[in-house]
Amino acid sequence: MAREFTQAQLIERTIYRKYRKELWGPFVTAIHQYDLIQPGDKIAVCISGGKDSMLMAKMMQCYQKINEIPFETVFLVMDPGYNEENRQKIENNARLLDIPIQVFETNIFAVAERQVKNPCYLCARMRRGHLYNQAKLLGCNKISLGHHLNDVIETTVMAMFYSSKLETIIPKCHSENFEGMELIRPMYRIKEQDILNWCRYNGLEFIQCACRFTDAASKREVLSKRKEAKDLIAELKKTHPDVDDNIFRSIHAVQLESFPGYKADGELRSFLDDYEEMEERRKNRK
Repeated sequence: MAREFTQAQLIERTIYRKYRKELWGPFVTAIHQYDLIQPGDKIAVCISGGKDSMLMAKMMQCYQKINEIPFETVFLVMDPGYNEENRQKIENNARLLDIPIQVFETNIFAVAERQVKNPCYLCARMRRGHLYNQAKLLGCNKISLGHHLNDVIETTVMAMFYSSKLETIIPKCHSENFEGMELIRPMYRIKEQDILNWCRYNGLEFIQCACRFTDAASKREVLSKRKEAKDLIAELKKTHPDVDDNIFRSIHAVQLESFPGYKADGELRSFLDDYEEMEERRKNRK
């Protein structure tokens, strides 16, 4: 008798079968390449309700089932003040995907709404703080966020064009304010288009931006800059199909010796600092 699968199981199978090369492979590669998960970890998988975090949650669930490394997961949803429709959509999608979410309430939107200047900055900072704090209360030592490859390369381009620096998102980092807590990004090598393709194939719809401040000047400016970076990369891909991959690979192969200046440990450094020593090393290599 043929086995009958639930809808959640059928959707799950598309991750490591139909989209194995585009989703599952890059996900597992990122975990291993960047050493994101260790035995005994308890990871708060942070779900905003959008496509990226929902897919991340499902993939973490799958990885936990088949992986030999013993670790725990908590599927954490922070409600910053969503309207009823968005809150319901998050809960419905979690049931559809068979993800056992834990929801905790905050008043972030209400607090940030009273901020005249930079409500988006305050909102983002409060979100991160609440997530770390709740994860720590639950006994977690890591939080997992759903940033993907396009977030990484767009951030790189934006930093160059608008902040006059070469900077990007790294796969994991220690928290400065919550000792013993670490942030990991297991979607680091996954392309956004492949996430969109998976959603469409399975007929899935997730919440878009649920922020109350989308029309705020600071929010519009950030979204506009990110869209410019996204559009530029898309335009370049028309004639150079590998441009996104090349940008991504370039941040893994930074040639510091070719830069006139860089920043490390909070200090600006110049190529002149060890200019003669570099020349001596070059001679010795001959």
